[in-house]
Amino acid sequence: MLFAVNPHNPQPRLVAKVVEVLRGGGIIAYPTDTTYGIGCSIFNKKGIERIYLIKQREKKKPFSFICSDLSEVARYAKVSNYAFKIIKRYLPGPYTFVLDATSIVPDLLVTKQKTVGIRMPDNPICLAIVRELGHPIITTSANISGEEPIGDPFLVDQAMGKQLDLVVDGGILSADVSSVVSLIGDVPTVLRKGIGDVSWCGG
Repeated sequence: MLFAVNPHNPQPRLVAKVVEVLRGGGIIAYPTDTTYGIGCSIFNKKGIERIYLIKQREKKKPFSFICSDLSEVARYAKVSNYAFKIIKRYLPGPYTFVLDATSIVPDLLVTKQKTVGIRMPDNPICLAIVRELGHPIITTSANISGEEPIGDPFLVDQAMGKQLDLVVDGGILSADVSSVVSLIGDVPTVLRKGIGDVSWCGG
């Protein structure tokens, strides 16, 4: 089901309806600053398992998640002084930063190395959803693993709508992905080049 929300000024009553779906255990597709993502509450274990099935993704690859602000990032990840400066400079933006996880992150989202991937997209809709929910949501591109991401909400609805509880329509986006940068240790390491410029970390 397509659910249109203003991409520049998300209507609070509509955001609240999206959050109702998430609190009820639902899975949604939503816009980011790259392409459309699929997500649920990070505390929704059944929802996370459903997303693995929808995407046909290997369980050994944990999902990243979206935080609404820097203080929320610090609740779910251990942020060194150098990492904080980078995060403050580049977020919100098209990056996924890999950091050491704190103990409150659900095991399903933590790698064997005890790290997590954190996003804060420069998109008013998804940030408003996470803020209203009060904790992060899963973020993974709206596609089957290995296939091209989908930037058109109508096509997301066509391809995956029957497996999702809601498709939040925030307009047509690109089919790009975020750049993934590890901030473990003292030097940023580029793990994937996406739409976010990585020249600042030697990538």
